[in-house]
Amino acid sequence: MIDDRPTALVYGLAITGLATARALAARGHRVIVADDVPTDERRAFAAQLGTELIEQPNDGQIAALVDQVELVGPSPGVPETHAVVRHALAAGVRIATELDLAYEWEQQRPGGPRPMIAITGTDGKTTTTMMVASILAAAGHRAAAVGNTELPLVDAIDRDDVDVFAVECSSFRLSWLRSFRAEAAIWLNLAADHQNWHTSMASYEEAKANVWRLQRPTDVAVAWADDPVVTARLRDVPGRAVTFGLQRGDYHTVTTARGVDLVGPMGVICSSSRMRRTFPHDLSNALAAAAACIESGLVPVDRVGDGLAEFELPPHRIEPVGELDGVAWFNDSKATTPHAALTAIRSFPSLVLIAGGRNKGLDLTPLASEPQRMRAVVAIGEAADDIAAAFTGTCPIERVTTTMADAVTAAAALARPGDAVLLSPACASFDWYPAGGYPARGDDFRAQVRRLLAEREVHA
Repeated sequence: MIDDRPTALVYGLAITGLATARALAARGHRVIVADDVPTDERRAFAAQLGTELIEQPNDGQIAALVDQVELVGPSPGVPETHAVVRHALAAGVRIATELDLAYEWEQQRPGGPRPMIAITGTDGKTTTTMMVASILAAAGHRAAAVGNTELPLVDAIDRDDVDVFAVECSSFRLSWLRSFRAEAAIWLNLAADHQNWHTSMASYEEAKANVWRLQRPTDVAVAWADDPVVTARLRDVPGRAVTFGLQRGDYHTVTTARGVDLVGPMGVICSSSRMRRTFPHDLSNALAAAAACIESGLVPVDRVGDGLAEFELPPHRIEPVGELDGVAWFNDSKATTPHAALTAIRSFPSLVLIAGGRNKGLDLTPLASEPQRMRAVVAIGEAADDIAAAFTGTCPIERVTTTMADAVTAAAALARPGDAVLLSPACASFDWYPAGGYPARGDDFRAQVRRLLAEREVHA
């Protein structure tokens, strides 16, 4: 019997790859799966699909696989430079990420598609996505934070308990886009990142710009007013352009005798005093989330404050860990780029910085652009020498290439009352934490800090 189902190749079986393969199979595709890092779990998944996992195929095998299919679905971990991408482009085979597939299937939903708010940027995506979901929920919507999270969009669209999606869009998901659009789309910022995935910085920027490219005239594009690259892209958006920023933008902050207000074109939205944390980037993210929710027509102005008040910050993002002897400790393990680490550094007047790990091919010298804030630096991991070189002549530096426990001990010896000790690595975590990534690094830091504080309290 001839199998005339359309055939798709899903390459990479992490969270999104698994979800994509399941979704394609459920919608009538014959699915081929391949992975460069085969595991027993991935082999078992392939068997459940009624196929075999193609393990670590070479260039010729990948070309042969691409020739058999109508669609290639690379997981977000498969870079632009990968052979499967190269062969698909050369053969004219469609490359479809989960955003396109999910969007196209959602358009066919009985009763019509549900609205989406998209969020991209080098830093702040997850926090802003969760803020958007919180604001939507406060307005009575059943909202889901999806995409570059534990819940891919291809899984979320099958849920009946969702009215609107807040979609975190990494550049990996936005590359090769041909159909996905959102009624409101936020582009938070742009800085060098993922140059080990993209072929160039220009490719990275183009991927981010795709979040607006397919919008309609009735949609809204939300941009950070202080990023010249992002605002330049506003000239080409199909829909309405709205900006946000602390000092300027359609949505901005105003300092009054009562405190700091979040303000939009319609006037005061809410007081920042309702938020659980108000670092500058917290306020900026809140303005972006408020703009998207209000301008999309999904949330009335008077409900935004409720959503911001109920929002709980995710871990590993300038997360308070503890305080002793006048020194406060913060876990910012999610900061895997210099741009993200600088955001954290600028939140403190005096600090001991723990930074390093595995550099992603980025220039680390911008980390030293705030010398007046630096008490000292503890340079860790594979990039310890690069971190030390960036801060040479700026402040005392100690290299630690052993364990996080040793790094915490070193930082404690360098800190003085009034300082913050901040883990904000500006690098990936896969040197010391190859399996767990930045969450494992943050968890280890938190555990080591609490161990140290407990020991000091016992001996106090």
